[in-house]
Amino acid sequence: MESVAKIDALGQFELHPVLGAVGEKLHLSQSPVYMVIACGLVLAFLYLGMRTKAVVPGRLQSAAEIAYEFVRELAISTIGEKGTAFFPFIFALFFFILAGNYLGLLPYSFTFTSHIVVTLALAMVVFIMAIFVAIYNQGFGFFKHFMPAGAPVALAPLLVPVEILSYLSRPISLSIRLFANMVAGHVLLEVFASFTIMLAGLGTIGYVLGAAPVVINIALMGLELVVGGLQAYVFAILTCMYLQEACETTH
Repeated sequence: MESVAKIDALGQFELHPVLGAVGEKLHLSQSPVYMVIACGLVLAFLYLGMRTKAVVPGRLQSAAEIAYEFVRELAISTIGEKGTAFFPFIFALFFFILAGNYLGLLPYSFTFTSHIVVTLALAMVVFIMAIFVAIYNQGFGFFKHFMPAGAPVALAPLLVPVEILSYLSRPISLSIRLFANMVAGHVLLEVFASFTIMLAGLGTIGYVLGAAPVVINIALMGLELVVGGLQAYVFAILTCMYLQEACETTH
């Protein structure tokens, strides 16, 4: 019981100053540091991949071109013709989240997408952008969305507040989905890794029993790779859907 009590699955999400005295004075935690690293990795991937501009692309250039076409097709197919204008934003958002999710799987690293303040900030950027785009394209007609077409006017006092609350819940659901998936996966990895260490302390029989958590952790690592990519995709495609709705000029 004493060993089990020592498992601190949530300790990996704690923020603490980095870069020594400089980090303490600037209140610089590992979260913004890993955000900069994520941006640097994405930029390096694109720069190195597209530097050669070969007619017959190599592996890195092929990967960069596939990434570019994948997000571009996602934006245009979901938003429509106006998707080209939003493509740079969708591209940056997708790969920022993807890099953050995958960086956190490395030993001694930090998953900044496991903090609700980060995911909520990203969701609020999307939410506010969608509102401005909607007002720009639809004018005051944007507010008609809060009254379902064909609904009796007498039900407006009931339907309008419900529609407004539903609309305002978008950034909350968008941020919690990413945050919760990242936290849950990393907690499971920490717990089963701790089980392996605890069982190893039992001697020979512990080594045998400890094989099960190791196998589970390997499977969880594979699952986290899938979830990390899937959550970045879900965030990006929901962003596209909100922008597509904002770009509509008719109710």
